[in-house]
Formats: sequence, structure tokens, C-alpha cells
Amino acid sequence: MINENNMSLFINKDTKSNCKLYEQRINDTSEFAELYNLSKLAIEEIKIKLEIIADEFQIRFQRNPVHCVKSRLKTPSSIINKLIRKGLEPNIQAAKDKLTDIAGIQVVCDYIDDIYIIEELLCSQEYISTIRKTDYIKNPKANGYRSLHIVAMVPVSISGRKEYVPVEIQIRSIAMDFWASLEHQIYYKRGCDNAPDALVKRLKECADAIAKVDIEMQNINKELQKICCVKD
Repeated sequence: MINENNMSLFINKDTKSNCKLYEQRINDTSEFAELYNLSKLAIEEIKIKLEIIADEFQIRFQRNPVHCVKSRLKTPSSIINKLIRKGLEPNIQAAKDKLTDIAGIQVVCDYIDDIYIIEELLCSQEYISTIRKTDYIKNPKANGYRSLHIVAMVPVSISGRKEYVPVEIQIRSIAMDFWASLEHQIYYKRGCDNAPDALVKRLKECADAIAKVDIEMQNINKELQKICCVKD
């Protein structure tokens, strides 16, 4: 078995071929397999808690605030590239110590208010601790991106011990997810690092327009709820 602590002796981080070699060597280590397993278990823990929240909400309020849940694990190449971008040694220990988004979950809600309801109910769960929160809804990114990002430490029991694993949780509305998904497909998946300013501006304008629709749909829903309550 390869000792990942000595991998830097064989790797020139400036070349793609060597980066691929590094990826293969990390992927072959038992430490990486354990890291991936812990991350998968942490994702499952969050999914279970979200299912319980959704079921309880359905019983109490006759609706489910969770539209859908998506999850992902960073690939070895993504882990290596992120470590290198941060100026860190691309090894397992650095990934454990410095990366908090190897495990990721996206929670898509119907309305904006639901985002903060899910945040409160999820982060108030026993043994789950929030270590970072970034609100891109109240403070959107320059490109128009909106979402609530939380990094939570999730307890995972394995081999008779308990480990706390970081999970990045992104909570957004259907409208936010619509824009983010298409923007990612249009912009990033085509490997276009330098899109013309005019196109970047149009994407931002789309994000702002969708945000207005998002708020209006929520307002309409609230008004209809009041009307229905009066009729009842």
C-alpha cells in the first residue's frame, strides 16, 4: 500500500498528468476509503433527519416544506484541485483538516420562508452543530446566486467510535435552484472561464428577475392561505 504522506516526493503539482497520478494514489489508500465512507454516512444522517422533519411538518401543517433533496460527494480530482487552489499539500490529512464540503447536500424548498424553517429545525437537532453559515439570500453573490449555505458537524458512529464529519448543506427555493442549475450548465460545464461581460450581466438580470418572482409566489401563497382560513 502507498503511504500518502510521502506522495509529494513523486508529484509535480503543476502538471495535469501528475495530478491524475496523485488522484489514483489517493483513491487507492484505505484512508481515502474511510473518509468517503464517513462522508456518505454523514449524508445519510442528514437525510434521515430531513425526512423526520418533513413527516412531522406534514402531520402538523398538512404540507411538506421540502420539495426535494440532492446529495453529492466530491470526487478525488475535485478534492485534489481544491487543495492545490488553497495552496495546501494534496493529501488525505489536508482534506480531513481543511475541507468542509467533501460531503454535500442540497435541500430545495417551495418558498423562501421554508428555507429558514428547515435551517432552524435541522440545526436545532441534538448533536448537530453549525460551524459556519453564509446567507446568499439576504446577501446574494455578485453574479446573482442565492442560497443559504451551512456547514454542520454531524456525528457518525463507526467501528465502536463516534466521529464528527463536516457536511455542507445548501438550502434554496425551487426558483433559486432553477437559476443555479441552468447557470452552472450554461457557464461552468462548458469550461468557459471568461464569459463576455454582457452575458454575465444578462445572467445576473435573470437571477434578479427570478428572485422577484420567487417573492411574489410566496406572497400569493400567503394570501391564499389567509383566504382559505377565513372560509374555514
